[in-house]
Amino acid sequence: MARIELGNDEPGMLALLAYRPETAGPLSQLAEVLLRGDNTLSRGERELIGAYVSKLNECVYCASSHSATAAAQLPGGTAQVEQTLADLGSAPVSGKLRALLEIAGLVQVSGRMVTEEAVAKARAEGATDAEIHDTVLIAAAFCMYNRYVDGLGTPTPRDPGQYAAAAQFLVERGYQLPQ
Repeated sequence: MARIELGNDEPGMLALLAYRPETAGPLSQLAEVLLRGDNTLSRGERELIGAYVSKLNECVYCASSHSATAAAQLPGGTAQVEQTLADLGSAPVSGKLRALLEIAGLVQVSGRMVTEEAVAKARAEGATDAEIHDTVLIAAAFCMYNRYVDGLGTPTPRDPGQYAAAAQFLVERGYQLPQ
């Protein structure tokens, strides 16, 4: 049960988007640009960054939702996502993505935790300045989304099938709200 009356039975972020349509558009557009827009990082990699930050923030809804969406778009699927979230050090990801996930983890604690050394490590693994920028922005945005969802106590489905179905929808249609 949500902490305020949302006037709908949608889970997580969907409940909040339905509650405040005037903020739904900008929030959805930001997610669309960050997670699906033109980028040298794949959509699956960007979803994994969101899932990783959400897991660190203990936001069950966002971690589950974005894990399923990452799994639907990464070659290693669910196993790759689960292994990465369980142990970044031995995750089946490239050195570049590992370094970017490490930066995302620093942002999750505080933006001030991102050091020149962390950025240099990501660059040494092949990350571009744009990829580093986008990783920091994705991590910061997910901290906001996670706190929004959890701060208002939105419903969190327990059935993994619901997340898989929502992931398929996001893969096919994206985050933009219908006009």
